[in-house]
Amino acid sequence: MGEMSSFQLGVIGALFLSVASSVSIVICNKALMSNLGFPFATTLTSWHLMVTFCTLHAAQRFNLFESKPIDMKTVMLFGILNGVSIGLLNLSLGFNSIGFYQMTKLAIIPFTVLLETIFLKKQFSQKIKMSLLVLLVGVGIASITDLQLNSVGTILSLLAIVTTCVGQILTNTIQKRLNVSSTQLLYQSAPFQAASLFVSGPLVDQFLTKQNVFAFKYSSIVSAFIILSCIISVSVNFSTFLVIGRTSPVTYQVLGHLKTCLVLTFGYTLLHDPFTERNIIGILIAIFGMVLYSYFCTQENKKKQADPLVSQMKDKEGAPFLGLEKEGQEDKNADKDSHV
Repeated sequence: MGEMSSFQLGVIGALFLSVASSVSIVICNKALMSNLGFPFATTLTSWHLMVTFCTLHAAQRFNLFESKPIDMKTVMLFGILNGVSIGLLNLSLGFNSIGFYQMTKLAIIPFTVLLETIFLKKQFSQKIKMSLLVLLVGVGIASITDLQLNSVGTILSLLAIVTTCVGQILTNTIQKRLNVSSTQLLYQSAPFQAASLFVSGPLVDQFLTKQNVFAFKYSSIVSAFIILSCIISVSVNFSTFLVIGRTSPVTYQVLGHLKTCLVLTFGYTLLHDPFTERNIIGILIAIFGMVLYSYFCTQENKKKQADPLVSQMKDKEGAPFLGLEKEGQEDKNADKDSHV
């Protein structure tokens, strides 16, 4: 009973930390960029990643997780791709309202499904396709009526969707075929993510904002918000690993719906982002589609667990990504467990 209660408290703590940190960083970054006039989203992301890597390195030194070497070319390409996708998501937040930014994040899932269907030959049931259709309808209603829709923000959002979808597929593929945990993968790739954004960030920010990050006058309140944003970013990554490790990816997706509702609510009440009835209806429809999607995924996962032979056969049908298949076979005898 004591161990079960301790485990349940750990799960509740991880869920709470994930929700609190995710909502906090969105509100913090939006206030920093919109209210305090700090528009350098890409550079800010590079600082996030550097702080995250330093934190993970310290955790590794204290033996909180075991580092596992990964092929340098794979890690480098993966790190650069994810660095670009994270930067684009932050730019989307800076150039769009919170509502449109959240719709961009919601649209990532159906595009990921599309890419998996085309390139990995995965099959999805009619129920899942129906739930994704509901989601797309909600996204369309909310985004078309968004009062702060603009051409630059829309282009950035589309690029963010594409790069994030590819990055998520590679994240899953690399972890499965190289037998590494999400913490190990982040630890190995974070330096490349940070380096790519640290070099390109100031140039991209200057091109988009016509301002120089090094010439910006850093007041005490701006510096405080930057430090706070970096600290929260570590908590976001850490809590993500905790939730997925203690529950499941599907639970983490469901938790994302709660984050979306909270972020939109805080954006409207604290930052006074414009809202219309059609915005609200579209968001509710989109969230309903996401709930259906998570439910049907849960049901299908139960069926796969009941018939493990079918699940293994489907896992073997996927095409290799970045030449990882051979490396995955060589690493089968490596250590299998590493948790934060």
